[in-house]
Amino acid sequence: MNLPPIHTQPDNDPQLPAARRRQNARNLFGPLDSDERSQALERVAQQAAPNLDFFLYSLFSGAVMALAFLWNAPYLLLLGALMAPAMTPAAGIALGVALGAPRQFVRGLAALLLGCGLAMGAGWLAGLAAGAGGSSLALTHTRFDWLALLLMLAAGALTTATLVREQQAELPSLLLAYGLFAPAVAAGFGLGGGGAFLWPDGLVIFALHLAAAVLAGALGLALAGFRPPNFLGYSIGGALLLAAALFFVILSGAGAVLGARLGLPTLTPSVTPSQTQTPTPSQTPTPSPRPTRTPSPTPTPSQTPSPTPQPVIAVIAVPDSNGAFVRAEPAGQTISSVLNGSVVHLLPEPPASAGGRLWLRVYVPSLDAYGWILDGLLATATARP
Repeated sequence: MNLPPIHTQPDNDPQLPAARRRQNARNLFGPLDSDERSQALERVAQQAAPNLDFFLYSLFSGAVMALAFLWNAPYLLLLGALMAPAMTPAAGIALGVALGAPRQFVRGLAALLLGCGLAMGAGWLAGLAAGAGGSSLALTHTRFDWLALLLMLAAGALTTATLVREQQAELPSLLLAYGLFAPAVAAGFGLGGGGAFLWPDGLVIFALHLAAAVLAGALGLALAGFRPPNFLGYSIGGALLLAAALFFVILSGAGAVLGARLGLPTLTPSVTPSQTQTPTPSQTPTPSPRPTRTPSPTPTPSQTPSPTPQPVIAVIAVPDSNGAFVRAEPAGQTISSVLNGSVVHLLPEPPASAGGRLWLRVYVPSLDAYGWILDGLLATATARP
């Protein structure tokens, strides 16, 4: 007697009843039995193994993001994230943390670092092409943002959970690729373009996002029942947690520590003169003068005080960007950046020409620093002399 084959519906089939889909969604982070854990472990280990496609798509994605920073085109960043490969090595790292497996952890971490290194190399080439011009879009992606950190936590947990349960992981993997590749490419862009603070801040943001995603994925695996076989297996997760805390502590001062601030004025203390005693001359008798007729004083015209020159106030106004870079020399090393609307003082020094552009010497009150800014990036609030 031949029985008809039994066809099972996947858990995420839209034809399932709404109650069944809600139950499956609730079980996304629920515990698995021993057979399900064994199958999921083998499946995730195979998918997390690096291959040539992962590295090629990482390079393509990094190249598109590098062009986005070069042209200040945010939409190209989304295109680069869409071209990124599936972030299965991140799930492999989380699996190594959850199980306390150093081999799985090192293999996933090496694959992910190599892929992001290729993307960073593409950003370095774009930074060389940009020169000293900089990119405000790259500067935006090297700054810490709480919302981005929360999204990395959600993306890491969802990517690992969906891979374990054989569900679609495209959307969380896309978000995870954006959060890892964008700061890595921005760091390479700053390294190639000579940004003193861009590349260390980008690396710190990349490491912080990676640690957050891996810890969230490991926590999701722990809820599903994946745990180290012994107490020593928890050392990898503890070390990763300490590394994430360390990156968070040094986040605010990474640029100041790893990059030298060039071009800032150095204050030299002035010598205070000491008081010396001078001898008082002795009085000598003088003959008494005869009274004479004193002529009346002739009025003399008083001098008209010359007006004190007022500093020329200018405002940062870049139409297609969020701000401008302040440099130590014309077309030279970047000191810092100022956002649109910031007030600067134009100094009376003559403009300088470098790189085919006109540079103005300015003083930035918000930074208490002197530097050079392109002439076309300023809108003067007072008339220039």
